[in-house]
Amino acid sequence: MEKYKLFWGDAHSNIHTESMQDLEKWFEQAMELIDFWPIAYYPYHMKKVNGFGLEDWLDDGILKEDWKNLKRFVMQKNQEHNGEFVAFMGFEWQGDGQDGDHNIFYLDDDQVIHKTMHFKDLISVLPKGRAIAIPHHTAYKLGSRGKNWAIHDEVISPFAEIYSSHGSSECDLTDIPMNRHIHMGPRVDGGTVLDGLSRGNKFGIIASTDNHDCPAVYGQGLMACYAENLSKEAIWDAFINRRVYGVTGDRIKLLYKINDSIMGSKVKANPPYLHNVEVEGGSAIHRVELYRNNILTADYTHTGKWELLPLSEVVKFKFKVEFGWGPDLKIYPDMKKKVWQGSLETEGEIHSVEKCWTNYGQKLNNLNKNRCEFEITSYKTVQSSKWMGISPVQTQAFIFEIEAPLHSSIKLVIDNRKILIPVADILQKSHLFGFLNEAKELVEERWGIKSYYRNDPFWHAAYKVKIHRGIPEIGYKVNFNWVSEEKVKDEDFFWVKVIQRDGNTAWSSPIWIQ
Repeated sequence: MEKYKLFWGDAHSNIHTESMQDLEKWFEQAMELIDFWPIAYYPYHMKKVNGFGLEDWLDDGILKEDWKNLKRFVMQKNQEHNGEFVAFMGFEWQGDGQDGDHNIFYLDDDQVIHKTMHFKDLISVLPKGRAIAIPHHTAYKLGSRGKNWAIHDEVISPFAEIYSSHGSSECDLTDIPMNRHIHMGPRVDGGTVLDGLSRGNKFGIIASTDNHDCPAVYGQGLMACYAENLSKEAIWDAFINRRVYGVTGDRIKLLYKINDSIMGSKVKANPPYLHNVEVEGGSAIHRVELYRNNILTADYTHTGKWELLPLSEVVKFKFKVEFGWGPDLKIYPDMKKKVWQGSLETEGEIHSVEKCWTNYGQKLNNLNKNRCEFEITSYKTVQSSKWMGISPVQTQAFIFEIEAPLHSSIKLVIDNRKILIPVADILQKSHLFGFLNEAKELVEERWGIKSYYRNDPFWHAAYKVKIHRGIPEIGYKVNFNWVSEEKVKDEDFFWVKVIQRDGNTAWSSPIWIQ
């Protein structure tokens, strides 16, 4: 495992023809947040038939011009950022809706958009080993954009998207909903990821945003992969060998092995099988679940194992700082966003900062051993493109990992307001700070109201900063081992699911024992 490094990407940010002029903006955001970016050009538009909107392929002239520009852009960026960022060309394919939606990505840049109607025809024209077709939102009804697992090619489709802005396609009986796009739903058994695995299909598991406005949106899914280095060829090797996994939001570090074989592997071995799961979350780990042939076969609950353990005089911990909320757009329609200026300082050391960003306008500056500065733009409600409806993007956040004396304090300066919080207090509970004076001034200026018998008019209009409860390292790191002594079928497959206390989830790719 020493030869592999962990890299992050978003394999489902759709860019439309009307957004091609913003490619540079999208790319800069991607470089801030991820390591590799398979770009999913969206070759469709809404046409009107008797006044009714129908989705159809773009005209060939537009497709040709956009594809040429995308090729030029990808080649230029890969050359400029060789060794520090990787981009791939690709497009979304839907066909006639009978086989499910797939994103097509290419290793080479001299490929084309294929306007086939059926997935079997698409498979026949894609160059095997140098093109991949990734099924997504698979759990919609078969025949209506759900995945048809009867047609699967493990070389062309080395992994599938289990989670995105649509929700979870793991199975129908799961606690993560799939109800954002009501017109496409509801979710149903038949095309789910677990249905595909149960049929004997071999594919890895990822998550990605399925977002049409901004790459790598926090909370809408990301994929991770284990590759030897950050080169196009090494990332592609991770793709086709299924060394991938998916997360909903927090970048949960997950390493799953059977004996010495990593997730995505096909193993020929005799029992016993040693399962090793190493996890590092962005917050407290709740459970690690190990599934054999899609049935829970072993689990470990971390909640309750660490909370009462004594803390050392110097403690390593993670905590989230979240910015946003503020005036209701129904009452203050002009107040759509707020720009925050701030800094964080510790007597100890900042080990890492995770960017939990949902839109443009964010910066992390001058990060050093014990201090950083930031500029954050939060949004009350963002009107997304016509393809996505309204997306309630409200807050931006960081997850700070800090090692500091237990009896020291964290100093936050936000819009010239100083907040000093003892580390011990952060580890005990969450804190919420409202900019109430500014809200009172706003309400008086707009409505002439200076006081009320409760503070609703002012608190509801106040911008707020939430400091989430801090979690010590013992709470966000887990190493779980389990031994299976026998096989259940001629070929068993195992995969792992990790759930944090806050609901953030990670899914590993399976390992098959042949």
